[in-house]
Amino acid sequence: MGIFSKLFGPSKATLEAAHLVGEGARLIDVRSHEEYQMGHIEGAENIPLDRIGQAHKRLKQGATPIVLCCASGRRSGIATNTLKDLGLKEVYNGGGWRSLRGAIKEQAAVCR
Repeated sequence: MGIFSKLFGPSKATLEAAHLVGEGARLIDVRSHEEYQMGHIEGAENIPLDRIGQAHKRLKQGATPIVLCCASGRRSGIATNTLKDLGLKEVYNGGGWRSLRGAIKEQAAVCR
């Protein structure tokens, strides 16, 4: 979790992304395979940033919104813009995976 998340809590975009994941959005972690193996959100699919453009046709097949995450939100922001430029419409930057994971857990606890 980043310092700003610790001080101020998750961003509005991260909270919105967590809500989308809770509603069934497809979750994609764009970090490297090695980073993903060291820890990730349960259910997240790993498509590294350098392969996201190649995966756009496969991602386009589903009508489900897509939430992207990485370590800090920078790479997932790049991936979000790339997929939007390639014609995907419902693509969202969930930010850093740890903050997003925390927001998902908080929302799940509230919904119980």
